[in-house]
Amino acid sequence: MAHHLLSLLDIWAEKPQLEWALAVITSVEGSSYRKPGAIMLFDPLGKTLGMLSGGCLEADLRRHAQQAIQSQQVLQLTYDATDENDTSYQLGCGGLVNIMMVPLLADNHYLGLPELHQQLTRGYQGCYQLSLNENGSHAGEMSGKFIASNAAKHNSFESSSKNQQVTKQVTKQRAKQVTLDGQDYLSVPVRAPYHLGIFGGGLDAQPLAAIAAELDWKITVFDSRSAYARSYDFPAAKINKTPLTQLKTQELTHLDAAVVMNHNLDLDSDALKALQPTNIDYIALLGPGHRRDKVFGLAQLTEQDFSGFFSAPAGLALGGELPSSVALSILSQCHGVLHHRISKQAELSRLDKVMS
Repeated sequence: MAHHLLSLLDIWAEKPQLEWALAVITSVEGSSYRKPGAIMLFDPLGKTLGMLSGGCLEADLRRHAQQAIQSQQVLQLTYDATDENDTSYQLGCGGLVNIMMVPLLADNHYLGLPELHQQLTRGYQGCYQLSLNENGSHAGEMSGKFIASNAAKHNSFESSSKNQQVTKQVTKQRAKQVTLDGQDYLSVPVRAPYHLGIFGGGLDAQPLAAIAAELDWKITVFDSRSAYARSYDFPAAKINKTPLTQLKTQELTHLDAAVVMNHNLDLDSDALKALQPTNIDYIALLGPGHRRDKVFGLAQLTEQDFSGFFSAPAGLALGGELPSSVALSILSQCHGVLHHRISKQAELSRLDKVMS
């Protein structure tokens, strides 16, 4: 099920003229399933896009969405699960969650969602700034707008290094409340979905692409061989059949992560040579250490030639040998790197301790 903001907006943009309502978590005290800035959309017939909890609040939020649409008013809602004796909403996290519900109207320019959708589709990132208005105020007084960071992450190869640093700063931020000219706003960092490049379209690449699609990531499979990377084997991915030696760096700088798994020394070598000039955050090479050394030798590269996190053998040591297990181990590590939970320095320190 798609939950990334861009996926929600893709569906919303098909019928934006309907009387939709937007719900956003504005603040949290204690624990909660989702964090401030999480967004959910409701159409007038009760259809929902996204989620703000593990299923505890959505039914009640649907009722409030209908109220907001009918009254065209802002609703400020509080769900308090800090009292263990109060089982009204059965929140498992035990925190206090504040949510703002706002109808999307022509008067409030649909809270800037058309522009936000357009900019995220183009690959830009930045902040979505939403005014925080009082409970019961008219929704037409609300405002929302997208504020871009300095540039798109992968707008051009020449500026990719600088833009990637901008992206890392954006993705490390959390939603926060700010005051500008006397008006309170919720500033939510936003970006396009992560983009995974899979170099090699064999059978074991299929679960990798499937799990990445479940994470709502964008996927491109690179493999020029006629018997590999067939579109019906990778229904959620874009297929690139350009030979690796002919790939231009500009075609790769839009990637956030890459997994090299051609099962061919020469092709894996060509893939690493194509990836080396980029600033991709995570690169993994399938195979044991001695094979990695052969691929590096053919490519005349070393791990130090890559600026991001390089994993070889690929993934975390989770156990299991089937393709789905390998895919899980690789994407778990990749997910940790992209979300700044696993760092290159921490991994090097861990390996030093193992070797000592």
